Amino acid sequence: HERHRRLAAFRYPSRLPQPNFPITHAVVPPIRFTDIPFAFGRWRLLSAGGAVVVSRYTRRRFPTTGRLISRTIMKHKNVSFVSSQQPEALDGAERLKARYPNVSPGEADVIVALGGDGFMLRAVHEFINCKAPIFGMNRGTVGFLMNVFELEGLMERLEAAEDIRLHPLRMNTTDIKGTEHEALAVNEISLLRELRSAAKIRISVDDIVRLDDMICDGVLVCTPAGSTAYNLSAGGPILPLGAGVLAITPISAFRPRRWRGAILPHDAFISIEVLEPKERPVSAVADYTEVREVVRIDIREDRSLAPVLLFDPEHNLEERVLKEQFQS
Repeated sequence: HERHRRLAAFRYPSRLPQPNFPITHAVVPPIRFTDIPFAFGRWRLLSAGGAVVVSRYTRRRFPTTGRLISRTIMKHKNVSFVSSQQPEALDGAERLKARYPNVSPGEADVIVALGGDGFMLRAVHEFINCKAPIFGMNRGTVGFLMNVFELEGLMERLEAAEDIRLHPLRMNTTDIKGTEHEALAVNEISLLRELRSAAKIRISVDDIVRLDDMICDGVLVCTPAGSTAYNLSAGGPILPLGAGVLAITPISAFRPRRWRGAILPHDAFISIEVLEPKERPVSAVADYTEVREVVRIDIREDRSLAPVLLFDPEHNLEERVLKEQFQS
């Protein structure tokens, strides 16, 4: 597994092979044992003055009278602070800039975004083509995609943070005038009725009609990262990260009443046609991009894009998604 290949030590005996990965953690002497179980076999400790390689993710303690210490090799030397326009976010950004060096996003090794979940989505969209990961700090309300805001120890938190790669949805849509539009969504793509009349839609998956006629307030397609947001409120399932699936969930379906949605492979091609678009206009929303009076929407996951979010190990996104499934 990629994570467990990122192993390191503080100091090695001279006869141990030198690693080509970042140094992060080590057990320092005195050492009471000689044979050390290791992910890739058994390494024999050659001297009591040597150090034991320890996974930076599991932080596993081996039996020793020594102690586990950290030696940080800076992967994130250049930090860029960006924030929403809310007073708390602006204040937090100014306080962090006064304490840590700040560079422009284009020069950054990591971007620290201060705000709420809405601003985090905007930051992901704005920097989606950058290689720099994004570490969010909550200065909003819910903060599901954010870490706790703290002034102290930021650089250490960045080094210890665990990464999550997201793959957005790409929406291609045609409106009633024949104009084509394109947008990306990290959370979900929603189709919503515009007027008092319910929407009437047809749903196809991989060019096969799966639902010929649905009368509803709308329908949404979400990623695992977005499954705990609007999708969950609409009665859709929570999708574990890395499950390789998408969810399609109806919003207040009138006909068929008993259809509760579907879980689809992540590479499914989803087409939604709006029936009677003049009498029953529908808008399509990809995160915060809205297209009015659409007649057709094509949706698929875009694997060519993989924005990276960073989370504190004790509050990573996978754990948050799991905990949501046990909320009463």
